Amino acid sequence: MRTFTIEQANRTLPLVRRIVQDVVEQYARWQELVKSLDVLAASPSPDAVRIDRLQRDIQSAARGIDGFVRELTDLGVEMKGFDIGLVDFPGEMGGRPVYLCWRLGEPEVAHWHERDAGFAGRRPLVPSMMT
Repeated sequence: MRTFTIEQANRTLPLVRRIVQDVVEQYARWQELVKSLDVLAASPSPDAVRIDRLQRDIQSAARGIDGFVRELTDLGVEMKGFDIGLVDFPGEMGGRPVYLCWRLGEPEVAHWHERDAGFAGRRPLVPSMMT
């Protein structure tokens, strides 16, 4: 598993930001398609042709999301929140493994959390503590 320093994570951020933006947009589209399918399937006389088309569109959107997530994985970044654009960069602090945490809309990687803490455990980074 690749580990990032704060500087490395921030240097990777322009590319990560573009990919994560694509994930968030495609995920929102996927959610809309699923809701449309649910509504259509629950109607008194569902249209089989529209249902089939929606199912294909849902699968296509999911494949797109999977492709974007693979791009992030290839960079060493972990996608954590499809709806809000949350990613973790594996890192170290004081010699122990942590995640450097970034969310779409933030200007830089400025938070971290323990590997088992998740988003709720986010804390501001103190660069001098990173190794």
